[in-house]
Amino acid sequence: MTLMTPPPMEPEDDEMLVPHSDFPAEGPQPMEVAPAEATSTVDAQAADDPPSARFTWTIENFSRLNVKKLYSEIFFVGGYKWRVLIFPKGNNVDHLSMYLDVADSATLPYGWSRYAQFSLAVINQIHNKYTVRKDTQHQFNVRESDWGFTSFMPLSELYDPGRGYLVNDTCVIEADVAVRRVVDYWSHDSKKETGYVGLKNQGATCYMNSLLQTLYHIPYFRKAVYHMPTTENDMPSGSIPLALQSLFYKLQYSDTSVATKELTKSFGWDTYDSFMQHDVQELNRVLCEKLEDKMKGTVVEGTIQQLFEGHHMNYIECINVDYKSTRKESFYDLQLDVKGCRDVYASFDKYVEVERLEGDNKYHAEQYGLQDARKGVLFIDFPPVLQLQLKRFEYDFIRDTMVKINDRYEFPLQLDLDRENGKYLSPEADRSVRNLYTLHSVLVHSGGVHGGHYYAYIRPTLSDQWFKFDDERVTKEDMKRALEEQYGGEEELPQTNPGFNNSPFKFTKYSNAYMLVYIRESDKEKIICNVDEKDIAEHLRIRLKKEQEEKEQKRKEKAEAHLYTIIKVARDEDLVEQIGRDIYFDLVDHDKVRCFRIQKQMAFNLFKEEVAKEFGIPVQCQRFWLWAKRQNHTYRPNRPLTVHEEGQSVGQLKEVSNKANNAELKLFLEVDLGLDLHPVPLPEKAKDEILLFFKLYDPFKEELRYVGRLFVKASGKPIEILGKLNELAGFAPDEEIELFEEIKFDPNVMCEHIDKKLNFRGSQLEDGDIICFQKSLQGQNIDQCRYPDIPSFLEYVHNRQVVRFRSLEKPKEDEFCLELSKQNNYDEVVESVARHLSLDDPSKIRLTSHNCYSQQPKPQPIKYRGVEHLTDMLIHYNQTSDILYYEVLDIPLPELQGLKTLKVAFHHATKEEVVIHTIRLPKQSTVGDVINDIKTKVELSHLDAELRLLEVFYHKIYKIFPLHEKIENINDQYWTLRAEEIPEEEKNLGPHDRLIHVYHFMKDTSQNQVVQNFGEPFFLVIHEGETLAEVKLRIQKKLQVPDEEFIKWKFAFLSLGRPEYLQDSDIVSTRFQRRDVYGAWEQYLGLEHSDNAPKRSYAANQGPFGIAMAYKKHFN
Repeated sequence: MTLMTPPPMEPEDDEMLVPHSDFPAEGPQPMEVAPAEATSTVDAQAADDPPSARFTWTIENFSRLNVKKLYSEIFFVGGYKWRVLIFPKGNNVDHLSMYLDVADSATLPYGWSRYAQFSLAVINQIHNKYTVRKDTQHQFNVRESDWGFTSFMPLSELYDPGRGYLVNDTCVIEADVAVRRVVDYWSHDSKKETGYVGLKNQGATCYMNSLLQTLYHIPYFRKAVYHMPTTENDMPSGSIPLALQSLFYKLQYSDTSVATKELTKSFGWDTYDSFMQHDVQELNRVLCEKLEDKMKGTVVEGTIQQLFEGHHMNYIECINVDYKSTRKESFYDLQLDVKGCRDVYASFDKYVEVERLEGDNKYHAEQYGLQDARKGVLFIDFPPVLQLQLKRFEYDFIRDTMVKINDRYEFPLQLDLDRENGKYLSPEADRSVRNLYTLHSVLVHSGGVHGGHYYAYIRPTLSDQWFKFDDERVTKEDMKRALEEQYGGEEELPQTNPGFNNSPFKFTKYSNAYMLVYIRESDKEKIICNVDEKDIAEHLRIRLKKEQEEKEQKRKEKAEAHLYTIIKVARDEDLVEQIGRDIYFDLVDHDKVRCFRIQKQMAFNLFKEEVAKEFGIPVQCQRFWLWAKRQNHTYRPNRPLTVHEEGQSVGQLKEVSNKANNAELKLFLEVDLGLDLHPVPLPEKAKDEILLFFKLYDPFKEELRYVGRLFVKASGKPIEILGKLNELAGFAPDEEIELFEEIKFDPNVMCEHIDKKLNFRGSQLEDGDIICFQKSLQGQNIDQCRYPDIPSFLEYVHNRQVVRFRSLEKPKEDEFCLELSKQNNYDEVVESVARHLSLDDPSKIRLTSHNCYSQQPKPQPIKYRGVEHLTDMLIHYNQTSDILYYEVLDIPLPELQGLKTLKVAFHHATKEEVVIHTIRLPKQSTVGDVINDIKTKVELSHLDAELRLLEVFYHKIYKIFPLHEKIENINDQYWTLRAEEIPEEEKNLGPHDRLIHVYHFMKDTSQNQVVQNFGEPFFLVIHEGETLAEVKLRIQKKLQVPDEEFIKWKFAFLSLGRPEYLQDSDIVSTRFQRRDVYGAWEQYLGLEHSDNAPKRSYAANQGPFGIAMAYKKHFN
């Protein structure tokens, strides 16, 4: 289960918790919960009797629902209104999406929140044990008023009438809700309440914070870290020792929570993927190995080994001869089984369990040959600090996925590893060392296999007082919370609401311990030692105190921000620097000009003196202009400050200039230079003068630059200033030039030609306007330029888009970049790609858009001419990407879109090899056409062989396709299409013969003996009166299973998942009374045996009609 915050993302795994959203939730699932998530933002302590209830919602005519989303009626739990929200066809995924919703969220008061533990279920109306139920907990608030599972269960299972989730087209949904008491998170002062501070949650650091707090609270370890040699020239982001020293120092002396970014950068795990691809054990080892390496040759060399290293002995001892082989190995932590073990002692018992090597598994002893032997592990010594990794996460081979083990698993406060006369110790162990340990910390994972939240319970001094370290929040906790409540298992909640189904309901406890740290009693005085400032290097103290001072200064500035105004002063120098480089439109990027932080009370005339000092411009040579945002979204100097305004305070002036009420005042500083290039006093601006700014365009170089500004008379004409403009541009005085006014650029560029003979007022020019000019082009000169005039160049700049293209087969790697225009149509984009790839036919290019949330290609490619412009290809909801994926098809895309592509696995009658063929046929074709096409591609056992097409799903045959069925609606995305020859015996069924389904199965011991099918299902003809012994002979021959393997197989009649085992003398046909094969997949002859088939290896065969894939058939 993945607890997430917005934006929601599309799951690739089976489960996902998200607030529902009307845009698709796409992407990889984060391993971590950001601070807004329930388990990290509230202390979800249960009230003594939490209000709880079960709500049942029966939905009739379910498959005929024609709505995107559907709400249940409102129900009350804990005094609150709730309802269930479902997306019957999925919230843009191929799963049922289901959420719990606060029904009256729109009318609740500001700042409302409530915390609930809940489960949602789709009831299996045939077998209740197959009910799909998922549970979680959440802090509901105004931003996240619903929470649940975008991928609750596959639609293919829900809508399958044989599965039992839809009976008479009715779906039954159940919600169990328990409302919990909420403790305010934000008002909590960890340092004040506990003496300790937390670590900031950076959104992707998962288990790191809880591990770091555990290591920090081993004082001997912290002291050793402080004593590692570092210098003032080291940078924390490049030095693990310095980064860890810095982090530990801040944890020890800071009053607020501490960031971990420098540390993650120092060991290279500074991306989200790093934490996704490793676990806490690997992080622990990476840290310790790197520290161990850095400690070599220093006063703290060997500390890691002294603290954490233990040794065990692997042995193999022959039973009948005098031979023993041993190997000593070291460990820094031990991985203990949780599955099948009730507590830590049971796990240690299992760890040292003796395995007998006998029969086919005998041990080959030197000079004695194959011998019966005992194999096992015993401990030579345990370390002072014992780290136990509990195997809460395991790979389930039957389901081919990782699962979390939430079983109850106990661990003691005191752990005695000398128990039962030292049963865990090897003969050479030092028995004088007392291996009695006391629990120091419990690291907890709350959530499911695909994600969740991590925190730690620690008792830093080994006193009775425990503390919970949950990211930034540290709280005092009692022993019960730290131990018993982290055992896992189930919790039963009583019903309290009359009128509901009042049977109690259970929640799996998803919060449980996954790592334990014990400290040996005899070493605790040494390990829980004092660590003070004298342990910290002077350069580190100076560096960190300076950092603290800078942080304090920033905090002070933030606190005093209301007393200050930021004044941003733009000058001609900024315009020269930026135009044509950083910007093309407007005049300046105000974030890149000189800023002054000035007290609001300061007189503006005093500020001018500051400017004089900064720029060397005398006060009398300065004139400041206010900027104004125009209705067309441009930003231009509007008017100079008046003498009266310059006599006001900075704060008053900001109020005049800025109606947006932000803390900034933006000014343009006008300065004139004399012949000696020194500033000179400015003449007063006349009423009919207009200040214009000028940009020069070179169409041959495709360059735009700022060349200066001029005052012109409103009644004057552009023709009167052409000589001056030629001078600014460095042109000959009589050069013919064209003038354009840059009017706006958002959302579209507007740049219009100026009539040189019309006066400026007639052209509607005013203060702050921009005129762009260029040499006049004639004849062939125009043909030499891509963008011959300023409007076309600005249009190009406005629309240009560099797109990163990636091959769809390698979606993580940029392959090439192309500069395109946002206005390019579909054909122009694919032509550009084809040109780059030297491909003659652009219609063979197929493009796929990028999903900004998942950072993956979107599931569906772009259809041929399916979008207008490049911008449509790059947009993903409210975000724009610069990535497109491409693939080169073997036929043109328009042709491909008119075809239906199906992947069909052909099973040869006698050969083991299975070949997957890609069949492309017109969409109106039938199954008969598919079969005829396959016949041209495959080798048949004989010329008259007939084929059929089957639908195979979860190792069961669900359908034989009629030859006349149209292929347009056949879906091969979720199930396998199988083509096979129809055996001769099936064509000549006698009146009492039966055609039955035969499937392979095994029982899943971890799932209460639930039947799991595997392998290739098949049909078999059984004759009247035929015994199981006779049927077995035919099955063994058909599958070619060796005698020694086949003798281990069991045979059962299965109906709706329940096996009824058969004896050799049983008449098989009496169990199968139905002749109808269609829909009969829940009644079958089951072959029970272990799945020891290797994973299929595919071989690709490239042919003229696409790709064929070959692999071996495995039935056993």
